[in-house]
Amino acid sequence: MDVIHHGAFEGVTGSCHELLLDSDHSLLIDCGLFQGAETSGSGADANAQEIDFDISKVQALVVTHCHIDHVGRVPWLLIAGFNGPIYCTKATALLLPLVIEDALKVGLTRNAEIINAVIARLRRHLNPVGYDQWLDLPTEFAAEPFKLRFRQAGHILGSSYVEIENVNTHYRVVFSGDLGCKNTPLLPDPTPLERADFLLLESTYGNKNHESRADRAQRLKSVVERCVENKGTILIPAFSIGRTQELLYELEDIIHNAREQEAKTGTKDPLWDKMTVILDSPLAAQFTRQYRAMKDLWDEEAHKRLNENRHPLNFDRLLTVDEHSEHERIVNYLQSSGDPCIVIAASGMCTGGRMLSYLKALLPDPRTDVLFVGYQAAGTPGRDIQAYGPKGGYVELDHQRIWIKAGIYTLGGYSAHADQQELLDFIDATEQPVKRIRLIHGEADARLALAAKIRERYGVEVT
Repeated sequence: MDVIHHGAFEGVTGSCHELLLDSDHSLLIDCGLFQGAETSGSGADANAQEIDFDISKVQALVVTHCHIDHVGRVPWLLIAGFNGPIYCTKATALLLPLVIEDALKVGLTRNAEIINAVIARLRRHLNPVGYDQWLDLPTEFAAEPFKLRFRQAGHILGSSYVEIENVNTHYRVVFSGDLGCKNTPLLPDPTPLERADFLLLESTYGNKNHESRADRAQRLKSVVERCVENKGTILIPAFSIGRTQELLYELEDIIHNAREQEAKTGTKDPLWDKMTVILDSPLAAQFTRQYRAMKDLWDEEAHKRLNENRHPLNFDRLLTVDEHSEHERIVNYLQSSGDPCIVIAASGMCTGGRMLSYLKALLPDPRTDVLFVGYQAAGTPGRDIQAYGPKGGYVELDHQRIWIKAGIYTLGGYSAHADQQELLDFIDATEQPVKRIRLIHGEADARLALAAKIRERYGVEVT
């Protein structure tokens, strides 16, 4: 079995990989949106997301998780005539319609009738599968029988890596999807890899090891306290799914611990006692409600907090903004007042969403601080703010030049992607040596660094 790549082979967005089961049949693994400077294989305009490859052999779509760079082109896949099943985990099946509805509004149409029709059709295609359960694929999918299985990836709720095996030959191909880090709040650690004849492994952080995750909440607390000295707003661009919920979880813990300390000493902490956390993203708010509804998938530590009658994703200093008019009012208020608060909004790479309004209004204000907690792809405004903000440069937002006087911080340890050591550990876990590895979903320097480490350690073929 070989693979044709239609996205995220030499980049980190637009994940889309076609696994050839035989000469006439294939499976599509993810169908994601291109972002930033990356485009489709045809070299089309960066905003063009149309399916530019033949889908006549594609029997089914297999979704590893529902981040936009892995599923954002699903509407275009349906438009292109795809009519097969969509296999995913049960949690992903619940979250995916929300992601696709948002992708339609942003990239195609705001016509409610069209959106409802697409979502209704999407739901008819969904085939939810439990973790760790082998699913026999229909016999008409290929000349030989195949089966697939989803394993816990620990990246976001419902995320998985997928194993696809020829039942006759036992040849197994594994797509890592996006592998999460160990000790991620709310989520179990990734399930160790059992075996793989051909492993397609993400390499987003193939050249880096993250800062310690054990004390990242303390570093978050320290950075926020330092930012508050500026007496302004702290803006945290965050992906609606995963990162937002992790941040809320850890901010609740910081506030809870501050109140426990107050109870012991009888002295109020003036910062954390009054700190307001604003979640200004309707989509993130919907996902947060889904996260709360699927508490059975949380890890042991999160369940312990629930048993203590705490509400990690719905605490009393959290303000959720739904209406656009309220969003505009808050932006205007913060622009004029400079009151300290924490604003979490999408998009995580500053490519759209309500975060853009905050950045346009507040980047020129030296009281503002922007805190990045996730990867910023090349060609995105987030990468430009990271690069040029500390130099007093500017960023282009909605075709406007916005000069940056805000403080710019990047906080390590918050990546949702496994780092170099964790990727190597994933390979190490197998019962038998992996025979062949192909690195995907990474920029060139990350892929090259990880490939060198893999060859040095395992002597395995890396492409």
